[in-house]
Amino acid sequence: MKLLQSKYSGWLIHLTVWAVVFGMPLFVTGSERHVMGGVDYLQFLIVPLSFAAVFYTNYFVLIERYLFSHKIGLFWLCNALLICTAMAIVHITFRYIVPPGAVPPPEPPSFMESVRFFVSNATLYLLVVGACVAVRMTGSWYRAEAARKELEHAGTEAELQNLKNQLNPHFLFNTLNNIYSLIQIDTDRAQQVVYDLGRILRYVLYESSRPSVPIKLEMEFLKDYIELMRIRQPRYVKLDVSLPENLSSREVAPLLFISLVENAFKHGVSNDSPSFISIDVHETDDSLCCTIENSSFPKETKGRTGSGIGLKNLTRRLEMLYPERHVFEYGEKDKVYRAFLSIRLD
Repeated sequence: MKLLQSKYSGWLIHLTVWAVVFGMPLFVTGSERHVMGGVDYLQFLIVPLSFAAVFYTNYFVLIERYLFSHKIGLFWLCNALLICTAMAIVHITFRYIVPPGAVPPPEPPSFMESVRFFVSNATLYLLVVGACVAVRMTGSWYRAEAARKELEHAGTEAELQNLKNQLNPHFLFNTLNNIYSLIQIDTDRAQQVVYDLGRILRYVLYESSRPSVPIKLEMEFLKDYIELMRIRQPRYVKLDVSLPENLSSREVAPLLFISLVENAFKHGVSNDSPSFISIDVHETDDSLCCTIENSSFPKETKGRTGSGIGLKNLTRRLEMLYPERHVFEYGEKDKVYRAFLSIRLD
């Protein structure tokens, strides 16, 4: 559709330019210059029509057939023949076809005058050829650029969908493991937990298919997930959670924070040592910020099912969704792992 609109707008420019060229003598007058009559106007049309013939012969035939095929020599040879033919036709038209009296009888020109006349007219035709090449090349560049951006957009959408397809099974695998552990700890709460899990899965499977969701929905999803994880944590784990309550109506891409939360619970808790997890999400005037800190108890290699997928997917998604509009930092220092993500929501 965009290419079609561009095509029509291009032809509208052509029509406008030629309308100005052919209509100029009808409107340009002076104190000693009157509006052209019919015979005078027909005489004027001869040269602009020859320019148009040279222009569109290049536009539709020569540039496509020779210049775009890198046959430069043939391109200029054909243009030399075309210009000579156009000039000959114009000369014959003025000498033998224009009605008698429309043009004063010409005096025989000298050799140098003939050379100067030929060079000046050939230069004008070459300028027409140059203008045609510039217009054609510019149009081709815009079409190629539009097609490239369309392909890039399609590729980005496909890659985003692929990242989501990787993230969802990873999330579900971890959640099911958590539910299994919870059922072993407290069977009486299993029914309520399954209901809560249904809400989480509904969000992951349906809401996450949208390009963006209200911040409120994303925060409710994080709250449900954190509460689900809180139940199975050892009693000496300190969990400090701060999620925003009074939220704006702005939207954010779904499932951006879950990887950070997952990693905090997976690698920040020890079954036999004091542990802590601190989660803070807040909204500023123009950004949504998330800071997560946790004690560091990295899992052994054999226990790292899906390890690393979450952060890699998150990094790639942020690059595609919020280029130059996000800050993402993470790393460990003094046995404390910290992740910080800020997204500017313009």
